[in-house]
Amino acid sequence: MTPADISVVIPTLNEAHSVRSCVESVVAAGAGQIIVSDGGSDDATLEMASQAGATQTVRSIPGRGIQLNAGAFFARGEFVLFLHADNRLAKESLSQVVDAAERSPKLVWGAMRQRIESDRYAYRFLERGNAMRVRIRGIAMGDQSLWVRRSEFKRVGGFPEVRLMEDVELSQKLRRLSWPVLLQGPTVVSARRWEARGVIQQTLRNQVIQVAHACGVAHDRLANFYR
Repeated sequence: MTPADISVVIPTLNEAHSVRSCVESVVAAGAGQIIVSDGGSDDATLEMASQAGATQTVRSIPGRGIQLNAGAFFARGEFVLFLHADNRLAKESLSQVVDAAERSPKLVWGAMRQRIESDRYAYRFLERGNAMRVRIRGIAMGDQSLWVRRSEFKRVGGFPEVRLMEDVELSQKLRRLSWPVLLQGPTVVSARRWEARGVIQQTLRNQVIQVAHACGVAHDRLANFYR
């Protein structure tokens, strides 16, 4: 197995400003298949993705869970890695998945450590906390480059096609099969959402959403609150 045996799926919606660097990072990491699953962009997202090296573009109904599944449908790799369009892979990321699979032939899934794109020290605490969530709770978020063996992804039925928390719900299904492996990565994560609302405010907002989801609040209400 090599990085070329990994398919990367990138959901997009009007991400012309960031998708090029995202796709270029995946090309540099050696992915054999780069699938951009677009939810109806009216900017140059798809053109920029193709120019950057995407091997396939898919037009989908909008909605991250729907788009991720639509892209994964075309995946051919032994593993599939899901990457947000405003994130970037480290060059060694896919090789880390390969090495982990060679050490553990029954490896099922995992995620990457993050590097939030800011020098502010508060983000280092966030990165550590998010890594601990994977290790202690077995929950990986979408901006942690969740990766999974394709056969096991199919086995659990893929992502729930909901407006928000599709990553949490997939993690809950996958951890019944195996505990996730956290790799060094890092995945470089845009700080734009935290910067727009403030680090503390956005972090608290994320925590409230997670608690509300655990309490059974409807996905649509969570998505409206998250905007």
